Amino acid sequence: MKIEQIYTGCLAQGAYYIESEGEAAFIDPLRETAPYTERVEKDGVKVKYIFETHFHADFVSGHVDLAQKTGATIVYGPNAKTAYESHIATDGEEFKVGKVTIKLLHTPGHTLESSCYLLKDENGKDHALFTGDTLFIGDVGRPDLAQKGDITERDLASMLYDSLHNKIMSLADEVVVYPAHGAGSACGKNMSKETVSTIGEQKKMNYALRAETREQFIYEVTDGLTKPPQYFAQNVMMNKMGYDNIETVLERGVNALSPEDFETAVNLSSAVILDVRAPQDFAKGFVPNAINIGLDGQFAPWVGALIVDLKQPIALITPEGREEETVIRLARVGYDFCVGYLKGGMEAWKAAGKEVDQIKSITADELAAAYEANPEIKILDARRNGEYDSERLKAAYNFPLDYVNDNMQDLKKEETYFLHCAGGYRSMILASILRARGFEHLIDVQGGFSAIKNAGKMELTDVAPCAMTAKMLKLQQA
Repeated sequence: MKIEQIYTGCLAQGAYYIESEGEAAFIDPLRETAPYTERVEKDGVKVKYIFETHFHADFVSGHVDLAQKTGATIVYGPNAKTAYESHIATDGEEFKVGKVTIKLLHTPGHTLESSCYLLKDENGKDHALFTGDTLFIGDVGRPDLAQKGDITERDLASMLYDSLHNKIMSLADEVVVYPAHGAGSACGKNMSKETVSTIGEQKKMNYALRAETREQFIYEVTDGLTKPPQYFAQNVMMNKMGYDNIETVLERGVNALSPEDFETAVNLSSAVILDVRAPQDFAKGFVPNAINIGLDGQFAPWVGALIVDLKQPIALITPEGREEETVIRLARVGYDFCVGYLKGGMEAWKAAGKEVDQIKSITADELAAAYEANPEIKILDARRNGEYDSERLKAAYNFPLDYVNDNMQDLKKEETYFLHCAGGYRSMILASILRARGFEHLIDVQGGFSAIKNAGKMELTDVAPCAMTAKMLKLQQA
């Protein structure tokens, strides 16, 4: 028996490969199928099943393509309905893979079809539980993503309580826990950076499993939930209905365009120009109206949060050699309509004599000097509310990147704004969005709050008695 966790850090997602006696199964595979087909060819085994723990919201699974290429059966738990061929299993149904057995445990709560897969070894002993989004390390799945009709998040939380207590916590303490996500995923709120645990460890340290009553559990798992990213519902539909073949998506997107052809493609398709270079590289020179979301960060989740329509055409500017990677990472969250990339990048754009825009970027020391010269400067903190409330620059206003489209009307284009986040990634995204919307007076702070704090030249507060929002900022400016 072989178990392999295939973890993708940028999505904080874990897929799984199980092999026994020449037969294999995958659990929650990602969109690109090549790594999986290459693996089974190398091992000389046949893929028998593709198990899906639920209809994923934060990424497009590779189950449809992988099943077509391998002949494997796609398996979902009760209540699932798909537009493609799949096996909808019953609670407790067992599947043989070589000498091991995989038993489906229906565990509704995160979603109505959510299921875990219990792996029994060759001797029939419970060995590992693949928990999907039902149980994470240190957390459980959020119950607000699959509300349907009269079913509320409280109803789902109550179902989750029963699933955990009746199906999971009764398992032996030594059973290994393999979740679908780790820290950084928006599918929970308190996930550990660890990606493997045991049932016994989770009983001791997972706040949700320590809740003494149903009501306490419901309160704890629903308290403090943030608004789910807008692309979640669209990814769920793709996972239910199917999608374009990944090879078709790559052929369409990995299309080298000269500066002239790039400009034409953008104009003809009304494409969003997405520049995925590092923030400071972007600041030094970019195509006007480009949005910067760097590949070397939480790329896919931020694309999903900020580009509303999955069918939006996208024109790419990438670091050299990372064009295909960018198209694949966009496809993982359902953005299948790249029109191509700028061949030769910004150097080619400049050489063609095309217009170049810039964002001014300063150090934390320079921010301190600007504030000392004028304490009335406007400083926007692009971090999430919770980050801002825990510790912040006393002079800063909270302007979370998550809600930029909701709050942009609270800013004035004639004002100058200094922008920072935790480390410089999100503030440059914010700066690029504001610049594309006509805000000319933007100054980014390199290194973000971390650099500001380390410089030690501006007053901080570790408790925000009244987090000053953008709407309060608007009132002050009026």
